[in-house]
Amino acid sequence: MNFERENIRRMAGYTSGEQPDNELVIKLNTNENPYPPSPQVSEVLRQFNPESLRRYPPATAQKFRQLAAELHGLDPGNVIATRGGDELLRLVITTFVDPGEKIGMTDPTYSLYPVLAQIQNCPIVEMPLMADWSLPAEFAQSMNDAKVKLTFLVNPHAPTGVLMPIDQVSNLASELNSILLLDEAYINFVDHDYQTSQLIKQHDNLVILRTLSKGYSLAGLRFGYGLADHSLIEPMLNKTRDSYNLDFISQLIAEAAIADQDYVRGNWRKVIIERNRLKVQLHELGIICAESQANFLLATIPESINSGAAELYQQLKERQILVRYFNAARLGDKLRISVGTQEENNQLLSAIKGLVDQH
Repeated sequence: MNFERENIRRMAGYTSGEQPDNELVIKLNTNENPYPPSPQVSEVLRQFNPESLRRYPPATAQKFRQLAAELHGLDPGNVIATRGGDELLRLVITTFVDPGEKIGMTDPTYSLYPVLAQIQNCPIVEMPLMADWSLPAEFAQSMNDAKVKLTFLVNPHAPTGVLMPIDQVSNLASELNSILLLDEAYINFVDHDYQTSQLIKQHDNLVILRTLSKGYSLAGLRFGYGLADHSLIEPMLNKTRDSYNLDFISQLIAEAAIADQDYVRGNWRKVIIERNRLKVQLHELGIICAESQANFLLATIPESINSGAAELYQQLKERQILVRYFNAARLGDKLRISVGTQEENNQLLSAIKGLVDQH
């Protein structure tokens, strides 16, 4: 007998980036921060007393929520801490969207969104981005016409890195009849002042997703948080969130990391500098990249370069350099390249140049 729900049986599931066992591999495929987390994280681990593990952790991560609230000029009632940003996505769906109600998103977008919609048995409403990867002017009206209950928008966009202006985000939240989840997983790598957290005081339908995976170099920890009006946070925090969803060690590490803003901001600046340098040097090789404000570049690989993106991806992999190839509409001629350290980026550029010259 097959006990699997019919909608689960039909779906394909999420495909994550390759995770090599070989430490010699240059890993530029999953948008991890190339620099280590704050030294305060190491200090937390050094001083941690295993005796404390016999007790349950703080149920709502109150201390972390206080620190996050102070960072964003909000109060703790506007913050929920989650097991990575992905738990927040699940919470928003299961708390506010009934099975059968529609979930809206752009095309392309973060590939987990449609998977989570399918798990909840929710129809997906997709709207293609413009040629420059910007949002169509009629996006909100189209979502409203389709009676969408929840709209996902990643900003800076993935997989392109294109950033939407703040006033456009605010207008979108005003125009939509649905909840707008603004996924800011890559927001720390924007090269100018860009603060959306105060928008939640203006829009009670706006949820902002943040994660410590990218900007804080803690992808292996799985810790994220959401910002929203109290009316959206309260049911997730007190009704639908898993009990004790964040272990004690994770909370201590997250508190130390988010408190050390001087350190992480220094890392963000280094990533921005390398992103700009990498883009220029790829352009010199005939590879054009989208205008990214994230810690990655979406690079268009012409057929004249080693038969195109799929072949170049494979050739780099054979040289122990991983980048991301999406065999999908509008992305088949592109590679997404995470920004590494200066040395890693130099090795990538050297490998591509060698392959181009060889070809």
